[in-house]
Amino acid sequence: MRLEKCYFCSSTVYPGHGIQFVRNDAKVFRFCRSKCHKNFKMKRNPRKVAWTKAFRKAHGKEMTIDPTLEFEKRRNIPIKYDRELMATTVKAMKRVAQVKAQRERVFYKHRMLKAGKKVKERSDMLKDVATHMEMVVAPSVRERVKEKIAQERSIQKNAMEVDGNGGFDHAK
Repeated sequence: MRLEKCYFCSSTVYPGHGIQFVRNDAKVFRFCRSKCHKNFKMKRNPRKVAWTKAFRKAHGKEMTIDPTLEFEKRRNIPIKYDRELMATTVKAMKRVAQVKAQRERVFYKHRMLKAGKKVKERSDMLKDVATHMEMVVAPSVRERVKEKIAQERSIQKNAMEVDGNGGFDHAK
């Protein structure tokens, strides 16, 4: 039984399910459901549609580079049946599945730790803002303060020019 992958969402398409679209150049597109077929016809990019595997991999939510993923690649070379080879292959498949599941757990844990750090940083910042509210200044207030300082400086300059000697009286 050959299990195909949906061209749009990368989910498994079982025999007798889904729909196939064959282009004029004999390229075959398989879709698991009408949702994927419609999105393909609308020329949507699977990497930009949030529910697809392509999106999840492109945005770092799933593993992309891992040797265990190489075992899932499709091979078109027919091999003569060998009972021992099949037995070892099935054993290897089970072991690969275990390794892959363990690596996915580790990947997920690291991803959640990163997200937790970001959340913690944000909460720390909010605490700082709450405790030191006097340090937070609205942009409009900041502009008014700058204008006030500029006016005071111009007044001081004018006073110095009128005085002539920089505000010091040397005659005394």
